[in-house]
Amino acid sequence: QVHLVESGGGLVQAGGPLSLSCAASGNILRINVMGWYRQAPGKQREVVATLTTGGTTHYADSVKGRCTVSTDNAKNTVYLQMSSLRPEDTAVYYCYAILQSATAPWLSDYWGQGTQVTVST
Repeated sequence: QVHLVESGGGLVQAGGPLSLSCAASGNILRINVMGWYRQAPGKQREVVATLTTGGTTHYADSVKGRCTVSTDNAKNTVYLQMSSLRPEDTAVYYCYAILQSATAPWLSDYWGQGTQVTVST
């Protein structure tokens, strides 16, 4: 069984920084992609940032220049660092991974339970 567990988030001041982390655990064989999505109230879930094991990053236009996604492959952990937070960054942030596990040895999508980030003015 694979689990993705996020930490960080909460109430953040506008203009301030945000740090999130997410650790994947379980009988993981290989991780191809890790990253972050978010869902604001009344909106669809959208990608924030992703990082492949090959080092390719993808950032949403709305966070480019103020967001960095990184991983610690030895710990199966992905990090999200954001600066200059805006009220429109308020959302539930979800950790995401595409990986293979011993019990599901094909590439599958996995999601964390989500962590609320609220940007206050």
